[in-house]
Amino acid sequence: MTHDLSFYAVAIPAVVLMGLSKSGFGAGFGALAVPLMALVVPVPQAAAILLPLLAIMDAMGLAALIRDRDRDLTRLLLPAGLLGTLIGTVLFGLLSASVVAGLVGAITLLFLAVRLVFPPRADAPPPPRWLGFVLGATSGFTSFVAHAGGPPVSFYVLPLRLAPVTFTATMAVFFAVVNASKWIPYAWLGLIDGRNLFTSLTLAPFAPVGVWLGLKVVRRIDSTWFYRLFHIGMALTGGKLLWDAFR
Repeated sequence: MTHDLSFYAVAIPAVVLMGLSKSGFGAGFGALAVPLMALVVPVPQAAAILLPLLAIMDAMGLAALIRDRDRDLTRLLLPAGLLGTLIGTVLFGLLSASVVAGLVGAITLLFLAVRLVFPPRADAPPPPRWLGFVLGATSGFTSFVAHAGGPPVSFYVLPLRLAPVTFTATMAVFFAVVNASKWIPYAWLGLIDGRNLFTSLTLAPFAPVGVWLGLKVVRRIDSTWFYRLFHIGMALTGGKLLWDAFR
């Protein structure tokens, strides 16, 4: 079992970061959780340990935010995310976690660079719905492999300029469903075992911390600062994922 201090020194901050992402405050940081834990355990084991903790966080996020979701957007994204989970199940043994990390990191940094050089206009039309489906499926896939689904779907949702609470609630519903769909494939792939579940149990008290802290802020934060923090989190995430891919 994983009990050494070096593991918990990394795992506890990773769990808190994931919780912050579930609340929407610091949302771009959530994809850092698996790369951080991959410093001390293999990526598949890190993903398996985090899955039960994600269930706790998802339940908290849904209880607080589900009424604020964008219903039309969730109807578009949910089937796409489930398709991505299916693709992830099929390709799990074929693509290494480092390859997926590199792709997600590169796309994340490219997206941020485009938004910096060509900031969206207030009168710009929303992105096409087919792009939302493609990026939703991509998000389901990267979420399945490394719980790094935030950046792809954010590429579609951010330009919609939703209110912070609506953005957060929509993402909470999307990822709650996607994360729930991982349980059977993870078990089939042998990732859910007694050792990983015991480690999840020892980390469970820290799962609500980030969600609770973030929820205290997300309903009060100014939209401008919300999206600035989101972009900072995505920049750190993209850089870390790209670094892991080439390390």
